[in-house]
Amino acid sequence: MTGPPPADGGSGTAARRRGRPPRTESAGTRERILTAARDEFSERGYEKTSVRAIAKSAGVDSALVHHYFGTKEQVFEAAVTQSFGPALQAPKAIEEGPLDGVGERLTRFFFGVWENPATRAPLLAIVRSALTNDTAAAVFRRIVATQVLRRIAVRLELPDAELRAELAAAQLVGTAILRYVIKVEPLASADPEQVIARLAPVVQGHLTDP
Repeated sequence: MTGPPPADGGSGTAARRRGRPPRTESAGTRERILTAARDEFSERGYEKTSVRAIAKSAGVDSALVHHYFGTKEQVFEAAVTQSFGPALQAPKAIEEGPLDGVGERLTRFFFGVWENPATRAPLLAIVRSALTNDTAAAVFRRIVATQVLRRIAVRLELPDAELRAELAAAQLVGTAILRYVIKVEPLASADPEQVIARLAPVVQGHLTDP
């Protein structure tokens, strides 16, 4: 007399652990979770966003979010890294020519990222969370410091290189917040070329002036 068929429908393979997709689905699932996380952080801010809400938005179990990323802070850090990806190429702007033109190259690159709707939307989501929560701000600061500012400082090879890079970044990020997040006029609607023309010499001064 035979017993009931295995719970997996007769294959004899143990049922997949709860919350874990097949390997073929992993990449797409992870991307879907990150997209949902970015949207939730943008709409609700870091403090009011929960792992459960992210999971619901992504159409997965909360256990799967923890499986891929761990804590909410780690989900946020992964979302920041993904969203900030284009901006992480900023150090390369220094390598493309002599230091006497680095201010314009870096400024033009930075605003090129922000002016592109496809790259601006995820950046806005992350920056808004970083502005309203200390934990989110710490994650954002850590990524910017390690992946952008220090890489720029190394390429400068000048005294006080890290301070110079931070001052240049403060000029650029501060302008971006006023223009794209707070939308202060007339800066918010000013022609990008006008903004670049006025800002680039200041950035150049921070990076290379004695």
